[in-house]
Amino acid sequence: MAHEDMAQNISTKTLPSEQGSATMIETTDMTHKITKKIVGYKVLTKDDVEPVKQEPEQPSLESMNENLARPEVLLGSTYKIKTPQSEHALYITINDMILNAGTAHEERRPYEIFINSKNMEHFQWVLALTRLISAVFRKGGDACFLVEEMKAVFDPHGGYFKKGGVFMPSLVAEIGYAIESHLKHIGMIKPEKMTDHQKNFLDEKRKEFEAQHGESEGQAFPEKAVLCNKCSTKAMVLMDGCMTCLNCGESKCG
Repeated sequence: MAHEDMAQNISTKTLPSEQGSATMIETTDMTHKITKKIVGYKVLTKDDVEPVKQEPEQPSLESMNENLARPEVLLGSTYKIKTPQSEHALYITINDMILNAGTAHEERRPYEIFINSKNMEHFQWVLALTRLISAVFRKGGDACFLVEEMKAVFDPHGGYFKKGGVFMPSLVAEIGYAIESHLKHIGMIKPEKMTDHQKNFLDEKRKEFEAQHGESEGQAFPEKAVLCNKCSTKAMVLMDGCMTCLNCGESKCG
């Protein structure tokens, strides 16, 4: 019996041949010509067809954007700033939003910032600054650039030293340092950690310097230390003809 081309994927038919044997013609969406002798056959039913397994849809990850609705409750942290330029302290509050809560992709991102103080001298520009920073937070993306921009602001009337010998070039810079501390706390900025070898080296440097110039009485760093341009801390000392910072490890000799 001659084999003819037929359409596939409709059914499977079994036709008797003249010699009593069976000839099977499969019908599919594409034409298929049978050129070999059929040695067996099976009639497919609906139960034999395996259902196509559909993979579960992966939920899309939520990211910070300006259209994200503000929840009723936000987690927040408050940082106190006390400067020698004012008798009243500033209180910086940063509220965070929890994205993808309860999943492996849970993350905490800043949503808004408030600055409060009894000192009304800087009220106007401080209010404007908080609104701009909050807008950047809600926009999404990497907001860490704000830290470097604010830390680079210098006061034309001069800066001041904080406890521990850290130099603050302006009040704006100190607000930037507070934001940096918060971003490190929530994991947006990864702090650079010194190795044990570097820590031991700086400890030895400090002991050698104090042995020659006297111990620092209750101070974080030796009294004769000068300002480090990298970490803005009064911790740079001269040892072995090379200026080395006892705080961050910065060295003029590389």
